[in-house]
Amino acid sequence: MNKNQKHPDAPIKSLNTGLGGILNGFTNLLEKLGDLAQTGESLSKSGEFRVGGAGGKEGKGIYGFSVKVGLDDEKVRIEPFGNIRKDEKSGDPVVQEVREPMVDVFDEKDHVLVVAEMPGISAKDVRLEVTDDLLTICAERGTHKYRKEVLLPRALPRERMTVACNNGVVEIKCVK
Repeated sequence: MNKNQKHPDAPIKSLNTGLGGILNGFTNLLEKLGDLAQTGESLSKSGEFRVGGAGGKEGKGIYGFSVKVGLDDEKVRIEPFGNIRKDEKSGDPVVQEVREPMVDVFDEKDHVLVVAEMPGISAKDVRLEVTDDLLTICAERGTHKYRKEVLLPRALPRERMTVACNNGVVEIKCVK
């Protein structure tokens, strides 16, 4: 690694959304893609790759990130998803059994809409837990297991939430 490169484990910082911030965000993205290429990992077209799993088993890993621009805090945010986590003891990546889905939250006039990508899941497989403004989404069907904690814009009661699912895209409508 040369002196201008950042360590691959360095945290990705939020950036201002001005033109300079957006350009810095693209530069950071290109650096991360370069780091991935240097590690020699090969990704399949599906975004899956093989890594060591829990208990020394090899597992199918999925890892990605979404870039969110122009949110309430006026910053660029990079949010990871998938089932690859860093082992706290060894620092090595490991495949977890439960995936963290990609989620978007839309604060509309009369409701909050939470959209989560959970392939292989139907509406009846989804369990919701709410504590104040924290929504926990869990879903399981066969080998497909998902869990995600989502910070809502405000506290919303569980009784006013409905779940719909179409082709693995789960929509949770929370009436205000």
